[in-house]
Amino acid sequence: MLLSEAVTGESYIVEKIHLPFETERRLEALGMTDRTRVSVLGRKGKGILIVKLRGSRFALGANITHNIEVSRAE
Repeated sequence: MLLSEAVTGESYIVEKIHLPFETERRLEALGMTDRTRVSVLGRKGKGILIVKLRGSRFALGANITHNIEVSRAE
């Protein structure tokens, strides 16, 4: 499933990132790598997703969340 389809309050594991090289490297620098746990904290208008990643909160736009594959964390 895609991160954009994630449910608020749930945790997911990043499986694959399909973004341009520069954007993907920026996310990796922030700590979003394959097999990283991401918690969805909320949603804002126009597809913005608020996530918690390695103890920090980030807002990710729809153009990014539509290109990140995740699976539900156990």
